[in-house]
Amino acid sequence: MRHDNHFVEELTARSEPAVGRMIALSEIEPDPKQPRQAMGDLEEIVSSVREKGVLEPILIRRRPVDDGAERDGAGEESGETPSARSSGATYRIISGERRFRAALEAGLLEIPAIELDVSEEEALEIALIENLQRKDLTPFEEAEGYRALAELHGYTHEQIAKSVGKSRVAVTESLGILQMPPRVRSAVQALGIQTKSVLLEVLKADDEDEMIRLLERVSAYGLNRDDLRREVKRSSSRKKPARRKPYVFKFRAPDRRYSLSLSFRQAVVDEQDLIEALEQILVELREQSSASAQ
Repeated sequence: MRHDNHFVEELTARSEPAVGRMIALSEIEPDPKQPRQAMGDLEEIVSSVREKGVLEPILIRRRPVDDGAERDGAGEESGETPSARSSGATYRIISGERRFRAALEAGLLEIPAIELDVSEEEALEIALIENLQRKDLTPFEEAEGYRALAELHGYTHEQIAKSVGKSRVAVTESLGILQMPPRVRSAVQALGIQTKSVLLEVLKADDEDEMIRLLERVSAYGLNRDDLRREVKRSSSRKKPARRKPYVFKFRAPDRRYSLSLSFRQAVVDEQDLIEALEQILVELREQSSASAQ
């Protein structure tokens, strides 16, 4: 179903040669630690599988031998691993669970698969990157995936960007969405807002209540990023108290030979403050005149 170059295929090409083959669906199980728990709507992919079959192999690995062994201690003499006995599966999915579930729903008995010899950590890393290359992730799913690559696997923003085919700026912006307060994030999910640029603009608001107000306006009126930018600017200007202008004393001589302008830092100046300032100016001028005369 996908024919362009893919990070996972490039990764497998660097490892030992992997051979794709048909494997019974009953021998495969999903990974319980799969980064993406919600599989989304499978109707379209199920229809494609019924018509054309599974065109792209899923990636699998051997199920760990000690996984679940404590649940079933019998049968060692048969040579069957405890993990296979306890669940009936020999393999665990690394990536391709949607194809796997679609094949099940379409009534297939087997699926093309490539077995990789990788550790659990490497398998989760591949699954994360494969999921992040999907087009239907929510902004939060995308950001959480980037954070997992950074925190669990030590990726820099530059390395994440290269792995998923995005710019470093796009990765950094996505991670910024995780700064959204939980209450605001709940409102985003309730209102079904999925545009990353809109969420980034909402984050510029002054407080949680203002963020939620903006989200409600986005939902009600379909505001875009530029609309929100103007909204945030207007809201900030309304909340900021008007800056009071400094007090300026002006005097012009009756014969207009001179004028005087005296500016104060404060906005309010009483008569006594003005008199004291003028007297201090006179003192300074007299002292300068006296020093010049000497």
